[in-house]
Amino acid sequence: MRLLTGLWVLSAIVYATAAAAAAPSASPKADPEKGKQTAMAICAACHGPDGNSPTPANPNLAGQHAEYIAAQLAAFKSGARPNAIMAGMSATLSPEDMRNVGAYYARQVPKGGAAKDKALAERGQLIWRAGIKQGNVPACAGCHGAAGAGIPVQYPRLAGQYAELTLGWLKAYQSGARAHGVMGPIASRLTEADMKALAEYIAGLR
Repeated sequence: MRLLTGLWVLSAIVYATAAAAAAPSASPKADPEKGKQTAMAICAACHGPDGNSPTPANPNLAGQHAEYIAAQLAAFKSGARPNAIMAGMSATLSPEDMRNVGAYYARQVPKGGAAKDKALAERGQLIWRAGIKQGNVPACAGCHGAAGAGIPVQYPRLAGQYAELTLGWLKAYQSGARAHGVMGPIASRLTEADMKALAEYIAGLR
């Protein structure tokens, strides 16, 4: 009996050790200060030092979810999200660098934008809040939140994003130039007028 008990204890120890070795280690905590250094050296020229982009050609990153930024940087680096400029910018970044940059920009305060066309924004608001029933288009707020804050990792913050950029992304989803299991089918059911209305409304969200 003692021998059997000893063997059982030994087996339990071996199993526990093996399981611990096989378990993935937790990612180290992101360092926003290191992220700031990387952002100033690589990202600031296009996205602004505080993540508020100075031009509609580049998205605002201030207040964006850290996990989403890190995931997109990884996608640019791997080629899963094709973009020649961002592929070059992300080429030298390690997973730790990406987490740090994400953490830095997530802490920055978005300045917010403004809608320029009231009628267009009002049409966009209807789609954002209620979708388009006859077109089988769900409400955008279901995933991106009533105020456009998004959901970490899965769905980005969109509030205050440049209308030109949002329209470009929707068109890319529609054409398949940017693949996404959720947004592709939704964008395919939107007219260009719908996309312009949504982009205008999103620009004014805060």
